[in-house]
Order: sequence, then structure tokens, then C-alpha cells
Amino acid sequence: MAENRDTKVTPQEALLELATRKARNNLACFTLYTFPKFKMGWFHREVCRELDEFLADVVAGKSPRLILTAPPRHGKSQLVSREFPAYLLGRYPDMSVIACSYSSDLSTRMNRDVQRIMDSPAYHRLFDSYLAGREAVAATGDNGAYERTTKLLEIVGHQGSYRSAGVGNGITGTGCDILIVDDPIKDKKEADSKTIRDNIHAWYTSTAYTRLSPGGGVIVMATRWSQDDLIGRLLAQPSERPDGLPCRPWKLINYPAIAEHDEKYRREGEALHPDRYPLADLLEKQATLAPSEWAALYQQRPIPAGGGVFKEDWINYYTTPPAEFDKIVLSWDMTFKDSDGSDYVVGAVWARAGGQFYLLDQVRGRWDFVTTMHQFIALSKKHKKAMRKLVEDKANGSAIIDTLKTQIPGIIPVIPTESKEARASAIATLWEAHNVFLPSPEIAPWIRSFTDELLSFPAGAHDDQVDAMTQALQDLQHGGRITLENILALRGR
Repeated sequence: MAENRDTKVTPQEALLELATRKARNNLACFTLYTFPKFKMGWFHREVCRELDEFLADVVAGKSPRLILTAPPRHGKSQLVSREFPAYLLGRYPDMSVIACSYSSDLSTRMNRDVQRIMDSPAYHRLFDSYLAGREAVAATGDNGAYERTTKLLEIVGHQGSYRSAGVGNGITGTGCDILIVDDPIKDKKEADSKTIRDNIHAWYTSTAYTRLSPGGGVIVMATRWSQDDLIGRLLAQPSERPDGLPCRPWKLINYPAIAEHDEKYRREGEALHPDRYPLADLLEKQATLAPSEWAALYQQRPIPAGGGVFKEDWINYYTTPPAEFDKIVLSWDMTFKDSDGSDYVVGAVWARAGGQFYLLDQVRGRWDFVTTMHQFIALSKKHKKAMRKLVEDKANGSAIIDTLKTQIPGIIPVIPTESKEARASAIATLWEAHNVFLPSPEIAPWIRSFTDELLSFPAGAHDDQVDAMTQALQDLQHGGRITLENILALRGR
């Protein structure tokens, strides 16, 4: 009699079985299972987690709305427009998906990529659903009942489908449970055209959105171009419907190329996906792009056309400053806190030569009290001709004044009487008249951060450099007069 022996499972087979089970219910695992060479960073795992939650909400009929913004070439389309549709159709082959991008050609390529994933042996180890194809259709006996083209594929034996189209094209006659809009704007030329922006929004509201089934979900993913792009308009939509009920809120997931503050998985100043785009490469791109383009495309913070309070074409650069100045001041904006999101401490050196104003030097960092004090002393020693040291007399600035007023001459407490916006508007005329000059990025690479903040003000992530600048220019413009408030503040100490 033959001896029965237990079938032995090798470690490799056990690992494959475990990976297979995980890939059926986890998008990140699915992506690595079907595309092993994909460089999966923390950012991609976060996107996959959001998409898994989004899919669960669609299944539950919760009508989720998700906006995902990230810099170009960071792998977001691979996840959202290729892996995710294949994954969800495997899990729920009766679902219908419509995916749109800025051109029919691009949407067609996305469709082909989805089909390649679903045709792969790896995919068929995961799911039993098959695409429409000659062999599959013949096997079902439903020849001609299912369609498979570069624009539409249908799941054999199920109600599910995947349809792709270019933004602006008609998609009537087809409904969907999930609508995906991936990069509706092609380039800067389109982004700068209000007519094209209007057409994209009209297409979304009158065509694409009307295809969505009750309880269905919408994903809009893009690299930002303008405050008035589709994402900007969706985020600005009314919070209430005409019947007074609340509109479904959009969940915004934003990933800047370089962190502007400490985040869950990275510190301020670190790259989003260093395996593909190291920090050095991003900084090189920042040095090449105009400040407004960098802020929008890579930091996902589009600023108003030309700038906010300050316009981009108002900026002048110098490579060699004047030999002599009428007056030089140090201007400090101080915030030293332990919270990760606190603003910076900034010490700026500004000077006046006749009717022209020059930014000569600047130090900036998130410093505690002791470090701020050392920086204050060092900058004062470096620029001995700056007899006036302007410090806003509140909170942290008051502490510095009290500590250093007997050691360093010329510390002037400044007591603002207007809002930040009002102070900025008061000196904007100097910029508009091209009386203000900044050091060229060739001699001061840090000036990129200044111009980014300047053009984004007052909607930017930070305003410390602008505050220090407005404080200095107001003082230099008015001849450095010591006001009654300043005199009383000094005597009160």
C-alpha cells in the first residue's frame, strides 16, 4: 500500500501565498504584486491607504469626494489611474469606472495599461474576473455581448466596466460608480487661459459629474497650476445646497515636493520621494523655475496670477549692491516655540540708497530663545553700520528686547497699529515702482524662499520674511523716526 505523505510547502511558496492574500485586499500590496519594480515610498502607501478607504466608502454608498494633489512625476497616476481601477474591478467586478485626463490619447494609454495589468498572470492569481476577449467571450457563449477596446472594457460575466475619455469629450450614455479625473489641465498655456478653465469646469459639472450613480465617489487628482483650476473651484464651492442641506465635503490630501513643516513621516525641508527625486534635484528645479511655478507645481500652493499683494513682475534683482547707503537697519520677526508648525525667526538687513531699497542679508530658522539671542548678536556684529535694530514689541520680541537692550545699542521696539495685510499694502507701492531690489539667486540662493513667500502673501504657508521686510521698509521710508509709542515703550522698561 502506498504511503500517504503530507505535501510540504516551501518557504517561497508560503511567502507567495501570504503576498497573494494581502494583495487581494490592500492596494499597496496589490501594486507591488502586479508591479514588483515600483518604488513604494511612505507617500505611496499613504495614497493607497486613502484609496482603500475611498473604495470602502463607495461600497457603503457614502458618496466620498477625494482631491489628491502632488508634484509631477512622483507616481501618483500609476496608483490612481492604473493600479486602482484594476484592483477595484478585481474585487468588485460589477462596479463601473469612468476615468478622464486632459487628452484622449493619454486616457487611452491609461486604459491600455489597466488592461495589461488585468491580463497579467499575477492578476489572474488574485481574481477570477476576466476582461472581455475572444477566448473569454467564447467560453461564456455570449459572443458579442461584451466589448473590449482602447476606450471601453467590460468584465465578462459581470456588469462592471472601465471607460476612458479625454476631458471635454462626451461620455453620455454611460454611468459610473467611481469617477476619476487625472490632471485635467495639460500645461501652463491651458492653465493661463480662463476660457479653457471655464470649459473644464463646465464639462465637469454638466457632463462628467452627471454620470455618477447615487452613492458613488469622485477622485480628482492633479498637479496644481492655478488658484482657479478645477481643484480650486471645487474647494471654493458653496457649503450648502439650494435646499439648505450641506454639500458633500471634499477631502483634500496635499503633498508638497519639499515639506514646509514637520509631517508624520518627514521633517521640514525633506523631499517627498527621495528615491526618485532627491532633495538636491528638487532644489535644482526650484532654482530654475519661476517662484510662482515652483509654488504651484511642486509645493501645490498656487498663488494669484502674477502674485498676491506683491506681483511677480515687480521684483528686481541686483548682483552688486551700491557702495554706500544712506541708512541700514536690522529688522527682526520673532517666533520661537516648541510646536512643529510655528513660524520662523527672521533677521533681515535692509538698506536705503536715495530712493532705492536693498535687501542685503538675512538669517532665518526655527530657533529657541537662546539661539535667537546668539543670532541677534552675531548679525548685529556683522553689520555694524546698522544702528537701528527693529524688533516687534510683543511676545518673543519683548523678551529679546529686555535681555539685550543693555548689551547692544540701537534696539528699537516696534508696536504695530495695523494688520499684517495693511502694513504690506502700505509699502507695496515701493515694489510696484520698482524701488526695491533683492540679491540675485546667483549670490543668495536663499532668496528663492523669500520670493515664494512674498508672492504667496497673505495666503502662503509663512509670512515671517514679509513681516520683517514691511517693518524695515516702513522704517527706512519714513526716515527712521522714533515714534512716541516707541519712546514710551523704552521708558517703560
